[in-house]
Amino acid sequence: MPANWTKRIIGAALLAAIAGGLVWFAWPRPVLVDLATVAKGPIEITADDDGKTRVRHVYTVSAPIAGKVLRISHPLGEQGPSLHVGDEVVANQTVVALMQPTLPGFIDVRSRDQLQAEVLAADAAIQQQEAEVKRIEAALDFSRTEFQRAQTLLRTQSISAQAFDKAKFDVVTNEAALASAKAQVEMRRAVRTSLAARLMDPANAAPSAEPTCCIRVRAPASGRVLKIIQDSETTVLPGTPLVDIGNPLDLEVVADLLSTDAVQIKVGAPVRIDGWGGPSIGGKVVRVDPAGFLKVSALGIEEQRVRVTIDFTDPPEAWAPLGHDYRVIVHVTTWSAPDALTVPVSALFRKADRWAVFTDDNGRAKTTLVQIGHRNNRTAEVLSGLAAGDRVVLHPSDRIADGGSIAQRGVE
Repeated sequence: MPANWTKRIIGAALLAAIAGGLVWFAWPRPVLVDLATVAKGPIEITADDDGKTRVRHVYTVSAPIAGKVLRISHPLGEQGPSLHVGDEVVANQTVVALMQPTLPGFIDVRSRDQLQAEVLAADAAIQQQEAEVKRIEAALDFSRTEFQRAQTLLRTQSISAQAFDKAKFDVVTNEAALASAKAQVEMRRAVRTSLAARLMDPANAAPSAEPTCCIRVRAPASGRVLKIIQDSETTVLPGTPLVDIGNPLDLEVVADLLSTDAVQIKVGAPVRIDGWGGPSIGGKVVRVDPAGFLKVSALGIEEQRVRVTIDFTDPPEAWAPLGHDYRVIVHVTTWSAPDALTVPVSALFRKADRWAVFTDDNGRAKTTLVQIGHRNNRTAEVLSGLAAGDRVVLHPSDRIADGGSIAQRGVE
């Protein structure tokens, strides 16, 4: 074979190889995607939010009077009830607080001078009234002597009846005046004692006069101590909260849900409770409050909330580790279906004003319009547009086009 033919054959082969390589690089490759199969199964729509546990009946023990409450929890040997959180109490028996009267308050200089002047005036009034008592006693002695003379003269008919009655009247009048004057003395002494008592302050109050205990505040119900509100010794006003008491096994859950979710919740709706550090717990809605309230979220957004109360349906052994004011997450079921055609929410995208998905049509992406019903954060109910067994593209990207070639990721 001539040499020029050999060169031509080699050149043609090189050109064919180059052309084949260009065609191979230019040929569109299928886009790798994740696929999911449309299937029938259970679906539920829930209203999810944070909640907290609470003892259903909490008894707050308050100070019945104004006074000094002693330290409630203290080391052994000190004065007080020695009560701690978690201790068991018995109704009308366990002492939860001891109260003593408070020491007198401080007196400013002007008030002290005024009270001292009033005490001096009270002393003078007592002296004045005692002198009045002596004067009336002297008058009474004289009137009694005159009455005795009148009685003697009456026997001899030497005195008129009118003079005799006048002597008797003077005795009775002076006796009444003496009794009144002595009562006035006692009254003014009592006023003086009251003024002197008002002069007492913590600086001159006798420490020994303070009683060891005056009032024992007892538990109003049986249970355990949930919270010691006022632990340290202090002076309190009537009605000041001291201790919270309740039964830790009498728990319920409360959650403040958005009002838009609350209108869809019915009494008796099932609830799934989790996020507390243990397995999921079953519950049910027992009350939806008829009134809402305004609550500001952590982001500063004003939200209208409604309180929903939930009871446990699982046995106490399932939620025994929970206590009062524990944080939980509640999932209240607002709608559910046992056998609905569902599609993952991640497969949906908007096409104009409709929902659509990309289905796998023998390796080609096909845009399919669908009608969606209820949906949660994972799956959506398909009303029309898909059938069980259809395969849809998850998380479709802008590289996928209608009719484009696709291949499942991870499949050779």
